[in-house]
Amino acid sequence: MTRAPAPQVLPRPAGAGPQVEGPVYVITDCGSTTTKAVLVGRRGGRHVVLARGEAPTTVEAPFADVTLGIWNALDQLAAASGRRLTSGAMGPLLRPATADQGLDLFLSTSSAGGGLQMLVLGLVRELTAASAARAALGAGAIVTDVLAYGDLEPWPLRVARLQEARPDMLLLSGGVDGGARDQVVALAELIAAAAPATRWAGDQRLPLVYAGNREASEAVTAALGDAVELSVVANLRPTLDSENLEPVRRRIHQLFLEHVMGRAPGSRGLLALCDAPVLPTPAAVGAMVQMLASGRRGDVLAVDVGGATTDVFSVVGGRFSRTVSANLGLSYSILQVWQEVGPERIARWLPDPPPAWMMHDRIANKMLRPTVVPASPEALALEQAVAREALALALATHGEAIRRTAGRRRDRDVGEAFGAAVAGDGLDLSRVELIVASGGVLSRAPRAEQAALVLIDALQPVGVTELLLDAAYILPHLGVLAVEAPAAAAEALEAALVPLACCVAPRTADRPAGAPLLRCRLEAEGGALREHLLRAGELARWPLEPRSRGLLRLLPERGVDAGAGPGRSVEQPVHGGVAGVILDGRGRPLILPEAAEERSARLRAWRRALACEPGSSS
Repeated sequence: MTRAPAPQVLPRPAGAGPQVEGPVYVITDCGSTTTKAVLVGRRGGRHVVLARGEAPTTVEAPFADVTLGIWNALDQLAAASGRRLTSGAMGPLLRPATADQGLDLFLSTSSAGGGLQMLVLGLVRELTAASAARAALGAGAIVTDVLAYGDLEPWPLRVARLQEARPDMLLLSGGVDGGARDQVVALAELIAAAAPATRWAGDQRLPLVYAGNREASEAVTAALGDAVELSVVANLRPTLDSENLEPVRRRIHQLFLEHVMGRAPGSRGLLALCDAPVLPTPAAVGAMVQMLASGRRGDVLAVDVGGATTDVFSVVGGRFSRTVSANLGLSYSILQVWQEVGPERIARWLPDPPPAWMMHDRIANKMLRPTVVPASPEALALEQAVAREALALALATHGEAIRRTAGRRRDRDVGEAFGAAVAGDGLDLSRVELIVASGGVLSRAPRAEQAALVLIDALQPVGVTELLLDAAYILPHLGVLAVEAPAAAAEALEAALVPLACCVAPRTADRPAGAPLLRCRLEAEGGALREHLLRAGELARWPLEPRSRGLLRLLPERGVDAGAGPGRSVEQPVHGGVAGVILDGRGRPLILPEAAEERSARLRAWRRALACEPGSSS
C-alpha cells in the first residue's frame, strides 16, 4: 500500500531528552484534514505534554486508510521527542515503555470523514426536540437537522427531508413518561415511510435511538418495523422539568464506534491500536470543559473557531451544553459569516476599512484558499474582524439554546437556574469566570493581546474573567486521556493551556466618556502595587506574568457592577497571562461610535492601549 506523504519532520525541542518518568501516553486526534499526535508523561514530578507531531489525515482517496496518517504523525512525534515509539516504519508500537523508548497506552479521538452526523426528531421544538439536540451534541455529534411534530410543515416535505439527509444516525424523542403517545408514534411512522438511508454505501440499515415516552416504546417499535436498526434507551426528558441525557449519550457513542468508526477507511487498524474506545473529538473536548468547571463556583465557557464551524461549550450552573454553528467558520464557510452580518458589521472593527467589494474579494479568496494565512496587517485585521462576528453569532446561538432547554418553567425558576441576572439570551456572562478558546485565528495571532482583544470584543465578558488559549488544540487529546487517567489529564491540562489574560469589565448604565467607573488596585506577588481609576470608554492593561498571582480589589462607583452587584466592591485573587490584566471600561453591551472618524480613533486608541501591534509595548 502506498504511504501518504508526511510533512517536514519537526525539530526536537531544545533541552528535551528521551527520559520520561512513569507511564507514557500517546494520543492522536484524527481530524478531517490533520491528524495530531501528542506524548504525555511525567517530568519533574508532574504530567506534561512532552511533544507534538502532526500529518495529513488519510481517510480519503488515494490512500483511504486513516492509520497511514497516524503512522506519519507518530514519526513526527518521535522526531520531536527524541523517543522511539515504533519498531519499524509502520509499527508495531513498542510496549511497554522503558525510560527512553516506547509507550504504555495509546488512545485516540476522531472526527475524520466529517465526524458523527445526526438528525433528531421530537414533539415540541423547544422541549423534547431541544433536549434531543443537546444529547446528540453532548455525545460529540453534528446535528444536521431537527424535525419537530409541532412544526407547521407538510408531511410530504418532512419525508423528503428525511430521505435527503443521509445522516449517520437518528435520534427520536417525544413525550414525558406517561404523556403524549400518538404523536410519537406518528413520527415513527414518518420515519418508516421515508426509509432514510445512511451516507455510507451498502445496504446496512440506519441506526435509530428511541429515547421518548417509555409507554410508547412498543408502539414505536411496531411502527418502525425493519426500516431502521432500533435501540431503545431511557426517556431523555422523563418530566417537563428534568432531563436524563447520559443513557442516550452512551448509546450514541456505542453506535458511533460500530457504525461510523467501523466504516471509516482503516478504522479496524485504528481500533486495534487503541487501548480504549475511540471518542468523537467534540465529546472529548466537552469532557475537558467539564473537568475545568469542576470545583469552580462560577460558570465556564469554551469556544473553538474552526474553518467550517464554530463550536461553543459551556457549564452553566453545573449543566453542560454544546452548540455547533455550522457554516460559521474562518475558511470554508467564511462567506457565510459575511452574508449573515453584512459588510458594515465587519467594517466597524477596522480603523481604515477598505471598500465593501474589496473586503468581499479578500474573504472569498480565503474561502477558495483556506490554508493561506494573512500576508499583511490589513488582511490580518480583516480576518480577526470576521472572527469577532462569527464568535458573537455562535455565542448568541448558544445562549438561545440554553434558554430553550430550560423548558416550560416559570420565569422565577429559570432565574434561579441561571442566576439572579439572566441575560436575554439565557447566558449570564457575569457568572462566567473562565473562558477557554481555540482556533487558528487566535493561536496564529502575532501578539497574544490581539487574540485577547478578539475574544473580549466578541464575547464581552462581565466582571473578572480568566482567558485561556488552547494554542496547540490539546483539549481533545486530554479529554480521551481523562477517561483512563484523570489525574494525569488534569495535570497536563494545567500546563498545556496558555494563560492569555485576566479581563476586568464592569457592567454599567449609560455613562459619558471619561466618567469614572471603578478604582482598581492590584497587589502582585513580591509586593508590587498598581492602582488605576478606570473611566468610561477606556481600555487599559497591566503587565502580570503568566501563572503569577495577584490580589485584585475593585471599588465601583454607584450603579456600576464589577461582578458582585451594582456598587459592591470585589476582592479576589487573580492569575497573570501573556497579555496581563486587561481593564475594559467600554461598557456592556459594547457599542461602537456610529461616526466613522470617531470610531476609527477609538479603535486605534484601544489597540495602542493593549500594545496590539508587533513591536509595540504598553
